[in-house]
Amino acid sequence: MIDIGANLTHASFKEDLGEVVSRARKAGVTSMVITGTTVEESREAAAIAERFDLHSTVGIHPHHAKDFKNTDELKSAAAHPRVVAIGECGLDFNRNYSPHPAQEECFTSQLQLGIDLGKPLFLHSRDAHPRFAQIVKSMKVQKAVAHCFTGEREELRAYLDLGLYIGITGWICDERRGKHLLELVREIPRDRLLLETDSPYLTPRDMKPQPKSRRNEPAFLPHILKTVARALERDVQDVAAETTRNARALFSLK
Repeated sequence: MIDIGANLTHASFKEDLGEVVSRARKAGVTSMVITGTTVEESREAAAIAERFDLHSTVGIHPHHAKDFKNTDELKSAAAHPRVVAIGECGLDFNRNYSPHPAQEECFTSQLQLGIDLGKPLFLHSRDAHPRFAQIVKSMKVQKAVAHCFTGEREELRAYLDLGLYIGITGWICDERRGKHLLELVREIPRDRLLLETDSPYLTPRDMKPQPKSRRNEPAFLPHILKTVARALERDVQDVAAETTRNARALFSLK
């Protein structure tokens, strides 16, 4: 399996990162894509990827869009051989840590950078539909994943119409907020479904026992896989194989 979204630069992994990667591999998560959310963290993500033979992204999360100036530093960081995508980038109209105009400027600049570099996009959208879809369509993005999809059917159909891959996290394991995903995941084409933990966030609520620290980690990806497979009424191994092929195709992984 491949965890396509893990925030391994997070401070909670500082003391035991090697053990986290080791546990993931023992659980069958053979590779991970480490998410970059600022220029500094993107560089750190690439360094971690190099250290553990993983992959990473380079991007500026919409929360930090107010500090965005240009893509020069991102372009430089993206030259690292372990970088396989541009992002995490997008729109977040839920927290609104950055003004909407700043978010849109930062977003479109990164979309253009991905297009110019021929790299796929790692996209974030929260409470930003339909504006998010309008921007992606206007920029004619070719290869991208809607990371950590939590939306409703209308939003899913819009993303699929744009040709996006869909990333499913432990949100689908949350009986309070993610129950609708158990049905919607059936509408995702087999060649567009991806799995991710978004570690250390979104620890699956139905996983027992719960980790004492409440920290999510890539080793828990098989739990998400089993939930998705049950929802699809399909064999776990088949879903694992397909989502792994999809990750390799999107990120051009060997």
